[in-house]
Amino acid sequence: MGISIAICELDSDESLCKKGKLTILKARLDDVSGYEAIADYDEVVPTAEARRLLGGEWEAFLKRNRIDGEGESFLLSKVKNEADSARLKDVARKEYSGWIDLSQLPPEEAEAVMKKAGEDNLMSEWNTIPLDETNEICARCVMSWDKGRGCIGNFGPENSQLPDIAKKYDCEIVASVPELAKSGKKLSPEEARRLSEECKVLREKLPEEGKGPARRYGGVVDRLETVADLCAAKGVRIYFL
Repeated sequence: MGISIAICELDSDESLCKKGKLTILKARLDDVSGYEAIADYDEVVPTAEARRLLGGEWEAFLKRNRIDGEGESFLLSKVKNEADSARLKDVARKEYSGWIDLSQLPPEEAEAVMKKAGEDNLMSEWNTIPLDETNEICARCVMSWDKGRGCIGNFGPENSQLPDIAKKYDCEIVASVPELAKSGKKLSPEEARRLSEECKVLREKLPEEGKGPARRYGGVVDRLETVADLCAAKGVRIYFL
């Protein structure tokens, strides 16, 4: 696996994604009891029940709705014929996805649900934006340090020799990148300034390591310096993952 360079983009009000990422729309719970009225669900039709209900019309039903009928159940939303859909409504059952619409809750209760769900089970406004639109937003964001591609960029493989080279020249932050990636420690803007200085040292010293290392790691050093300068200037933390 490789190591990536990332920033805490939400540290800055200049991040174009900040509002969207901080606007939480839904939270996913293992049990939606008590929240059924505002929980997302699918209407699922048991195949056996549908076949029993439709009887001799079963094959024609499958054909006109383009349903294969091989599974144990199918989604009612896949039934395109309105008359068929109405007939199957009574045998359909709700299967909850676990997602709760937080806009329907008082702020205090919404906060409690988010806490119960956990950070990994939250859906933000940013999550609902199509990928091509998020790419366009990132391309014009000042925090998109990797040539407009976003705020996460490549450092290199875990066995990169750059940290060992950095250690030779007392570049402590670059030398500790593998450990920083494991710990997830966030580097302060002041540490970002130090990282930028280390990049200047490495750019000067890499040719002494030979053409191979200079060519292989020159771009990495450039990326590190770019992101370090940005974080130092904008007061944003940097980390590796």
